[in-house]
Amino acid sequence: MLDKKVLEKAFSTMATAKAMATLYEDNFKIVSKYVHATSRGHEAIQIAMAMQLLPQDYAFPYYRDDAMMLGIGMQPYDLMLQLMAKKDDPFSGGRTYYCHPSLKDVDKPKIPHQSSATGMQAIPATGAAMGFWYKENIGIQETNQEKPFVVCSLGDASVTEGEIAEALQMAALKQLPILYLVQDNGWDISANAAETRAQNAFEYAKGFHGIEAISIDGANFTESYLAVQKVVKTIRDERRPFLVHAKVPLLNHHTSGVRMEWYRDDLEEAQSRDPFPVLIKQLLEAGFTNEEIQTIENTAVAKVQADFDKAKLAEDPTPEDLFTHDFAPTPITEEVGERNPDREDKVVMVDCALFAVEELMKKHQECLLYGQDVGGRLGGVFREAATLAQKFGDERVFNTPIQEAFIVGSTVGMSAVGLKPIVEVQFADYIWPGLNQLFTEVSRSCYLSNGKWPVSMILRVPIGAYGSGGPYHSSSVESVLTNIRGIKIAYPSNGADLKGLLKAAYYDPNPVVILEHKGLYWSKVKGTDAARVNEPSEDYILPFGKANIVQEIWEQETDETITVITYGMGVHWALNASATMKNQVEIIDLRTLYPLDEETIFKSVKKAKKCLVVTEEPTNNSFARSLAGLIQENCFKYLDAPVMVIGSENMPAIPLNSTLEFTMIPNVDKVRLKMEELLNY
Repeated sequence: MLDKKVLEKAFSTMATAKAMATLYEDNFKIVSKYVHATSRGHEAIQIAMAMQLLPQDYAFPYYRDDAMMLGIGMQPYDLMLQLMAKKDDPFSGGRTYYCHPSLKDVDKPKIPHQSSATGMQAIPATGAAMGFWYKENIGIQETNQEKPFVVCSLGDASVTEGEIAEALQMAALKQLPILYLVQDNGWDISANAAETRAQNAFEYAKGFHGIEAISIDGANFTESYLAVQKVVKTIRDERRPFLVHAKVPLLNHHTSGVRMEWYRDDLEEAQSRDPFPVLIKQLLEAGFTNEEIQTIENTAVAKVQADFDKAKLAEDPTPEDLFTHDFAPTPITEEVGERNPDREDKVVMVDCALFAVEELMKKHQECLLYGQDVGGRLGGVFREAATLAQKFGDERVFNTPIQEAFIVGSTVGMSAVGLKPIVEVQFADYIWPGLNQLFTEVSRSCYLSNGKWPVSMILRVPIGAYGSGGPYHSSSVESVLTNIRGIKIAYPSNGADLKGLLKAAYYDPNPVVILEHKGLYWSKVKGTDAARVNEPSEDYILPFGKANIVQEIWEQETDETITVITYGMGVHWALNASATMKNQVEIIDLRTLYPLDEETIFKSVKKAKKCLVVTEEPTNNSFARSLAGLIQENCFKYLDAPVMVIGSENMPAIPLNSTLEFTMIPNVDKVRLKMEELLNY
């Protein structure tokens, strides 16, 4: 039998959660303005879990975990501020749904932001556990007496998600200190278990060697508490993963917008498994009187009502509150260090990046690199990580499985525990499985956590067409990425910019994607010698949002002039195409696509009076077209011609055949003809 104090705390918390669910239903017209869910039926396992957590632990709850939040010390008032999207909502400042917590309180477990996309929290949570694994392996000391672990709370339906498999695979492979808590109520929304899964989470976990799984009655508090207590102690001591499959009833609506009476046919059976009377029985067996139990319940109901009355009167956000915390402030605002020191030999672009990462890893223990094939045997398919594993060890530079979602999403957890991951997707064509994590978890974390959890990471992406790479190794994807708000994007054209931007990205607390044209890596493409540079000094840092005028002209009174706005390989096409008309063509290398140096762009266009945007992407619905529209809108009265765009042909993919590839993408001759067309307009 459990200690009476444990039972009393658990019952008080459960009574509070139950009272909140009842109050929300009784005040449906008030609280249904924003969608919410409650923990009714799930309270026992959630409270049992919460009572095991320490301030050094990391928790990734999901949207039905309000009892867990109460169990770690949050007040009904705190949750109600989010319920009604109030300004002082401690999680998001009124930006996200009820029970979507993000918390960084000193005295409570740490809760990074996670989205509403069910199951997507598993990868960031596993990333946090991998962060603990990393720190322990390389000797970054924690001051806590008890080692931290991660709990990832999941609904049973979410376990069918492919990204759950990626998380479990890595937890098993690396033996990470994480507990996957699966609350199985047998329902998706209106689809039940028989319709949607071949096995439950306990059975599924058996396929991942190295993950120990147990199945319990999650509606029985005592059973749940003792089982979770044992599992947590094992994780703290032995540093290995567990899955706890907790069978629970769902006693309330899926959410306030999807009512249980619309589709449920098991409500009577579910009600018979209510954890509330089970816990009351356990209190009576432990010596509590009915009067004592009723007093605890009455106190909880009164507290919930008082907090609700107070929360209704709380201030709403102001319009100005919309515009905060899209990014955390960066300390990198000025170019520093020596960009072009005297060197015996120029260095290719790929080596500038390699040297930058090596310098960062020497200086910062929290810096690590992982992705596909970057480990010691190969050092990256472009040799962009060559020798790094040998120099820094397999814990700091390591291969991952072919799991783009995990590579991208794990950085959320890695960053949350104080690390700076540099990760790689092998080709831009294979970034698509990672976009879910990049969009839902990485890019929105700072904004939706009200500034508490910016994701400090660097994602390197080899991009572009080169050497008949064919349809799955040649794509340009910047238009998709520039439509993801909350990330910064670099696209350098030479080694000096790549090194300086990598250094800036490292010291930036926000997520950064660096697009690296593989045709520029070794300057093997004719006309790209300018990508080779005297390697900048170790302290060279180039801030984001500063375009480079790579070819400058004076304002002409008689001759026609144009500005070319471009980036990446386009810079080299423009330089070579304008070789015979240098006095008429100014070339602006954007260097970063976000933030965008609008000031330099507009100033140049107003001077030249004509503008050509050069991209490697197909032009329809592209970043380049959007940029052309921005220029036209801001410089219209200065223009002597429409802003023109040249890019690849608008076909679905870049063919393998070299003739078809050549026909598909821009080149020096095509760009020259477009320049001449615009000059003669």
